[in-house]
Amino acid sequence: MLAAMPDSAPSPLSAGGVSPRSGPSAGGVSPRAGGDACPGTLRLHRADDGALARVRIPGGVLHPDQADALRAAAERFGDGELHLTSRGNVQLRGLGTECGGELADLLTAAGFLPSAAHERARNIVASPLAGLDGSPSLGPWLAELDALVCGSADAATLSGRFLFALDDGRGDVDALGADVTLIAEGRSESALLRIGAADEVFRVPAAEAPRAALLAAEEFLRAARDSGAWRVKDLPDDVRTELARTIGSAAGPAVHRPRPRTATPPAPGPHGSAITAGVPLGRLAPAQWRLLTETARRYGGELRLTPWRGIVIPGPVPRPRAAEALRSLSAAGLITAPDSPWTGVGACIGHPGCAKSLSDVRAEAGAAVGPPGRLPVYWSGCERRCGHPHGEWIDVVVTPDGHRISHVRGERRDPPTTVRNDPAALAAAVAEARA
Repeated sequence: MLAAMPDSAPSPLSAGGVSPRSGPSAGGVSPRAGGDACPGTLRLHRADDGALARVRIPGGVLHPDQADALRAAAERFGDGELHLTSRGNVQLRGLGTECGGELADLLTAAGFLPSAAHERARNIVASPLAGLDGSPSLGPWLAELDALVCGSADAATLSGRFLFALDDGRGDVDALGADVTLIAEGRSESALLRIGAADEVFRVPAAEAPRAALLAAEEFLRAARDSGAWRVKDLPDDVRTELARTIGSAAGPAVHRPRPRTATPPAPGPHGSAITAGVPLGRLAPAQWRLLTETARRYGGELRLTPWRGIVIPGPVPRPRAAEALRSLSAAGLITAPDSPWTGVGACIGHPGCAKSLSDVRAEAGAAVGPPGRLPVYWSGCERRCGHPHGEWIDVVVTPDGHRISHVRGERRDPPTTVRNDPAALAAAVAEARA
């Protein structure tokens, strides 16, 4: 299980005693850093609704005291809301342009910045139900990989887009297209290492898996030096092939294991002794965040933010208490059952928060909500599709001509349908596509 920490314990995100000064100095700039616009907590991004900070939360694991600190930051410096991302991180929006120093101090005190130089490189997603339903715990891997990343001078130059994934074997985060993925093989003494979306994986000793993941990322940086690629998928084909060959020569034997094409998030509701709630459009008001935090503090002392904009409270939550907790979360506007109209509905921030968006897609998504569909749907205000899902999904993009609706299957996209400025027709078309 991803370990819950007592109130007096150090944050799990600072595992290994990594000093905030480890790695290159925070003021150092890598040759590639100038073009990487991913926001962090030390370099804010300017948006139409104010500055934006993206707080990396490796594995999505939060102690309630850390959750309190995030809420305090949102209320003190921003619009008060907490926005979940497709990597299990948290964004603070509507920030004042002069709050950077105070925000950094608050987040450092809460354990979110164990290394200032690495704050944007700590992108790690993990199977959110790991250790809760008979699957292996990923806590030791998560703590060690985070410490290794923060202790590597090379890793400080990773793009804010580079992603590690820790999969407990069920394939949920393996399907997300991470750059380096570790896959547990039950409770055996071996693990699988995947580079990008390759169908070939390498078997490595489970005890050495986090170090193998870091070495793969450092090898990627050397391979990307000439191409300027930020992620494995951006490498030229021949360079990507050579990268796999180099990593394979140092790892164990190659195994054919195609990456899952569709990620399956935990369904909202009870999961054994844990409970899961979805967050409509990934946006949490302070009262909702406080309720989730208090529930976690009462039942297990941990929250796990999922890459599908949901939250798992590991518990153990006794069965009668689980029903009571889910009723409270539902009354607060969260998704607590798979048949909720909001299940599978996502959207980018849209207008007015983003200047590139052509419409208020969150309002449009809400107006079109109906019976839950078989496929998730994601609404984007422009062609960038920020935060879109992976695998199979319905893509709704606003264009100057209307809303373009496509069925996406991995790299394939069916011929689109365009609906022009008719909310009823748009809702009907989206419902039909999802079915």
